[in-house]
Amino acid sequence: MADETASGVNGPLTVRYSAMPASSHTGRHRAEAVIPAAELSWRFSRSAGPGGQGVNTTDSRAELSFDLAATTALPRWLKSRAFERLAGRLVNGVLTVTASEQRSQLQNREAARERLAHVLAEALAPPPPPRREKKVPTGVTRRRLDNKTRRGQTKQLRRRVDDY
Repeated sequence: MADETASGVNGPLTVRYSAMPASSHTGRHRAEAVIPAAELSWRFSRSAGPGGQGVNTTDSRAELSFDLAATTALPRWLKSRAFERLAGRLVNGVLTVTASEQRSQLQNREAARERLAHVLAEALAPPPPPRREKKVPTGVTRRRLDNKTRRGQTKQLRRRVDDY
């Protein structure tokens, strides 16, 4: 079996997220949040799918849980943002991701870590800038109404004469 600490599945989880919304004149700024390994909890179970005879004896399915409510790794304002965005996925303030695609537990652990980092990065990213309403040009409105009138006249000409 491969050395698990070398692949980083037991260490802290680094989440990279955009710190500022993207705009046309500035580049995207990135920020990092490091979640200590002590705040991540693993659970392993038997996985369905490929594996031959070993599928019934190997606990290759990996479940990674992160208690968002009790974490000290994120500031309060980031936690509240994540709570809003992950409301449908949280169970008692705990976010859980699973991975069972691979036959190897180690590969499933790595996949679960990547998945958790991706979900948290999306939840921690700031909201997009508000959309600025623009006035519809008069010519656009006029053309649209002219086309509607023309279309109505075309349909009226298709009717039978006694329908009038």
